[in-house]
Parts: sequence; structure tokens; C-alpha cells
Amino acid sequence: MPDAALERIREALAATGYAAGWALAGKVPAGVVARVFDAGADLAVRQDGPGVRRLRANLSLVCPDATPAELDDLVRRGMRSYARYWREAFALPCMDPDAVHAAMHPHVHGIEGSLDALRAGRGVLYALPHSGNWDVAGVYMVRELARLGLEPAITTVVQRLRPESLFRRFVDYRRSLGFEVVPADEPRTAHRALTARLRRGGVACLVADRVLSGPGVGVSFLGAPARLPAGPARLARTTGAALHPAYAVFAGDAWGVHVGPEIPVPDRAAEPKAVQAMADAFGELVARRPEDWHLLHPVGAG
Repeated sequence: MPDAALERIREALAATGYAAGWALAGKVPAGVVARVFDAGADLAVRQDGPGVRRLRANLSLVCPDATPAELDDLVRRGMRSYARYWREAFALPCMDPDAVHAAMHPHVHGIEGSLDALRAGRGVLYALPHSGNWDVAGVYMVRELARLGLEPAITTVVQRLRPESLFRRFVDYRRSLGFEVVPADEPRTAHRALTARLRRGGVACLVADRVLSGPGVGVSFLGAPARLPAGPARLARTTGAALHPAYAVFAGDAWGVHVGPEIPVPDRAAEPKAVQAMADAFGELVARRPEDWHLLHPVGAG
């Protein structure tokens, strides 16, 4: 069978699987769903495919002194954490946003500095690694903006998925949560949306441990050379927004986030230093709870 035909079949199966997940969300007991997703994560670990091998390599950078058995256990917990993100993605539209905010609030740390910036009329750009449930963190932030009397919306960029029907479903899902969503493969549209949001004192969130476009900036990340995107630092400089690293985590049955101090970007010459500071912050944040870091690609790779 030609490769193009196989790809279309894979896309159709993926779309069907995701559609089934959304259709069943809220209709099957949460405990049953959790066991199914945990079993799927454990199966993926046993199969040891490319994504699992890459996760193991990434986590070995975080925990270089881990024994093989300890690293195996960390990978298993990491894949279960990743599976939890996906099962919650299906259920989140059925969840009460105010209840989500209340459950997460005790586990939010370091956010006050960024809230002070918002109160002062500055935009805030949160740069995140792939971790925890960043959609839940976005729901929390939308509620915080409403509490501050600000526009309850955030702007974020997403990678386009195939087939298009699946991508549209994800876009609609995130918009239902209060997100303005722009595709990463429309860089001019994304830049305009992010810039407009930040210049009017709003919030934007960018996943920034992976380069989706452009060459990125060479940094040292977790003791190894990597490339991270220049976009967050550049946007902070050009808009005057406060750039804060943030790390979403799971906290038992609830969720949390650790927000780092502002990374200053006073001028163009400071951008590479700011990207390195972002890499350093990511390394420190990931080390606090490495099992919630879900990067199944090479660090910094597109």
C-alpha cells in the first residue's frame, strides 16, 4: 500500500480514537478511565517505542545518577503522567472551571510577581515546558484574570495536527476553555495575536522546550547542548511583557504550577542570555518533579 494511503489510514484511526475519547468523557467512571489509561501507558513502556526511548534519554539528563531500575520506574511514572494529561483532555470540557480553580489554587506557587505585573497593566508571557496539564493551568489563569477584573482569555500557539478534522476539534476544545488559539504553522498570524494580547496587558502562554520553527538559540540545558526557541524572549522585549517560566505539575488528584521569577529582556542583545536563563529555569523546575515532564522528542527539536 502506498505511504500516502497508509498515512491517511493512520490519520483516520487517530481521529476516530480521539472522537471516541471525547464522546465517552463524563460517561464512564473516572476510576475505570484512569485504570485504562494507566494500562495503556504501561503497555507503551513495555513496547519501548521511539517516544518512550526519547523520554528515557531526556529524564536521564534530569536524574544522571539514577540507577537503571530507578530510571525505568521514572519512565513508567512519566508515561502514566502523560496518559493522565490525555484522559483529562477528554474530560476537561465536562468539568466545572470554578471547581478546577479551587482544587488547583493551594498548589500554585510563585505566581504573585506575574499577577503584580498584570495589575500594573503589563502583559505577561508564561514560557512552559511540556509538563503536567497545561490546559488546566490555562483554565486556572482564565479564572485568575476574571478575579482581577481583566479580560478572561489567554493566547496560545498550537502545532497543527492531521487530519484537519482532529485539529479543528482540538482548537474548538481549547477555545471553549477561554483560549485564543493560533496555529504554529501560521507564524505571522501567531505573532500578531501574541503581540496584540501582550501589548494590551493580557496573558500569553508558549510551550518553549521544543523548537517548532526557526533555528532556535543554542543553550546549555540540563548539562547538555540544546536549542530553545527565541520567540518568548523576543516577544517580551518587543511588547514590554514580563517573561516568566512556569512548570505545570500534578498534585495528587489536583493540579499545580510553579512560576519562576521574571526573566528580564531589556534589549536585543539580552535575548540570548534570556533564553539561557529560561533553559536554566526549566532545568530547576523539571528537577522538582521530573515524572511530570512529558517531552517525547529531543530537547529543543522540532
